[in-house]
Amino acid sequence: MSAMDTDEASVVLASTATSGLTLSLHPLPILNISEHLTRLKLQKNTHSPFFTGFCSTPLLLVLQPNLNLASTSINSQPLPFKAYEPSVEIKERTSRPVFIEVPYKVETGEAERIAVDWTARGGGTGTSLESHLQTQRSAVKMLHERILVLVKYITDVISGQAQKDHATLRALSALIASLPATENKAFRDEFSTEYADVQLTAVLSSLTKSTNILNDLVDKHLVLTSGREDRGMGRRRGMMGGRGLPGDWDRHH
Repeated sequence: MSAMDTDEASVVLASTATSGLTLSLHPLPILNISEHLTRLKLQKNTHSPFFTGFCSTPLLLVLQPNLNLASTSINSQPLPFKAYEPSVEIKERTSRPVFIEVPYKVETGEAERIAVDWTARGGGTGTSLESHLQTQRSAVKMLHERILVLVKYITDVISGQAQKDHATLRALSALIASLPATENKAFRDEFSTEYADVQLTAVLSSLTKSTNILNDLVDKHLVLTSGREDRGMGRRRGMMGGRGLPGDWDRHH
């Protein structure tokens, strides 16, 4: 890679030369290259590089972590990758092998995005309730962190360690005034009523589910026992028909 950076002016043609290829990169090889580079940096024993194969017309994908990217926006910043196509330059009746930069784009399928989302939600065990609770937990955590920042600012202002910002203090005062009074008796009664309703709904839902499971078990038990009883009655009727009842011979004769 260092050789490529050093000899780029002589080996790679200028940006005016264009390639007829258009590459579509999958995110998986990009992750593999990044992981391989990280492993090499963390290794203590250095190994001599070697070629595992040779191709006369290679298509190179080079990772350049120290590449100075033109875009300063994080969202629109390109990846530190460059792709090169081999070519032959003929200049002054002499030919030499060179590389031409190839444009590329990162492309993935809809099925893969669904699989990634499915994995992020915990696989097949994940439910909509768990996803909703995870979102609520993240929101509450962020709110708690913001409240701690505001409390620290007020504490520093009171102790004289931070400068007063009257606009910020007025905004905090308006925010506190807009909050509901939790110590109000009517609010506590309404909150307790709603909490009891939610708990009762949860209990009723659990009871309904348990009743349905029990009903299924009873139906299966009835089907099993009725089959056994029918087979037992058939055997008893056959035995009674062959032997006859005691006293029948005396009544007929």
